[in-house]
Amino acid sequence: MKKKVKALNQDIKRLVETKLWLKVIVSLFAGILLGITLGPDLHLVSPSSAENITSWLALPGNLFLQLIKMIIIPLVFCSISLGIVSSGDPAFLRKIGPRLVVYFIFTTACAITIGFIVSFLIKPGKFVRSESLSGLSEGIDTSDLPISGVSRNIPDLLVNLFPSNPLESMVNGDMLGVVVYTAIMGAALLSLNEKYKKPIVDLLQGIQELTMTVIRWAMELVPLAVFGLVCQITSQIGISALGGIGMYVLTVWLGLLLMVIIYNIVVAVFAKIHPKTFMKSIRDVQLLAFSTSSSAAVIPLSIQTAIDKFKIRPEIARFLIPVGATINMDGTALYQVVATIFLSQVFGVELSFVNLILITTITIGASIGAPSVPGVGIVILATILESVGIPGAGIALILGVDRILDMSRTMVNVTGDLTACCFFDRRLHHLFDGEEASK
Repeated sequence: MKKKVKALNQDIKRLVETKLWLKVIVSLFAGILLGITLGPDLHLVSPSSAENITSWLALPGNLFLQLIKMIIIPLVFCSISLGIVSSGDPAFLRKIGPRLVVYFIFTTACAITIGFIVSFLIKPGKFVRSESLSGLSEGIDTSDLPISGVSRNIPDLLVNLFPSNPLESMVNGDMLGVVVYTAIMGAALLSLNEKYKKPIVDLLQGIQELTMTVIRWAMELVPLAVFGLVCQITSQIGISALGGIGMYVLTVWLGLLLMVIIYNIVVAVFAKIHPKTFMKSIRDVQLLAFSTSSSAAVIPLSIQTAIDKFKIRPEIARFLIPVGATINMDGTALYQVVATIFLSQVFGVELSFVNLILITTITIGASIGAPSVPGVGIVILATILESVGIPGAGIALILGVDRILDMSRTMVNVTGDLTACCFFDRRLHHLFDGEEASK
């Protein structure tokens, strides 16, 4: 069984080694060029025709996303469970769990701090003309947005960490509930007698083989998926919409760039990996994350990259990557802070120190509970705006460029997950080495 799973992993590795990143870049730029051609700026085709054309071009991309969504729950369940079991130590969660929580809270706090700094220094809201606010008074309806997994109340979020119905969590896509449930079941499985543990582990490995087969099929669609999805997004956004609030976009990008620099410092200082080597090794993951806007969609490739490129222990990679895709969203947290400060500047809303603390608290809590799917950042932003008295109508002002920023912050999110893998693998090596020596 392990040989078959390894063979499937080799298929993904083969795609990476055959210049997947180059194919993605070519597809990315081709999609942008065609999207601009079909977009509203050049007026070469009617909006309805452009929508029809891009919907067909996006078919491989949507199929790719659907294939990933189809297997993401069993993949996460099997990856975390087998990661815990392969550690061979019931104390694995006790060793890595508290450290993981502290680390994720710390990096999220760093991202939020960067968001505050760049927003107050650049003041992007001051660059918005008053006429841009016309038509926003009626606001937008956020009731139809996918709020699954986003709690508006921090105590409720803490209470609901342990799902009362794990099947309901799986059906509703509540990834945080799935992760917590899986971690508990994995720890319990590890403590079972070998007689009872072996058949369950064999079943999990069989399910993992099935998911890896689907992933292998999905990976073949990546270049076409990137081309179609980017073309569709570019044709909808247009150059003029991006330029209208360009300073806001540049502020978010600057903050995300600073966060990536911090990641490189972390891997250089604590994991002893040169930043150039680190960035080169994760470019496939970053490009796929940028194209799909989903941390969940790149979980398989992230695990493979961690194990193959950085020689991360499989038990750490299989546990941390799915967990990180659920609760480690530094890019999303940074974006929400910048967007909140931007809209407060646009509407002239003065934020007190208490408001800033409230923004920080809600951002950390909401980011932890957010599903790793495209567009959820807008839902969290609506929660934050409501809590500090900023008109929710402002979301309409930034909605046009949200997808391009969603792609960017997702790329930072997965970079953070791989950074955490490198950090914990190197910092906890003495614990694992000590165990191996005692066996």
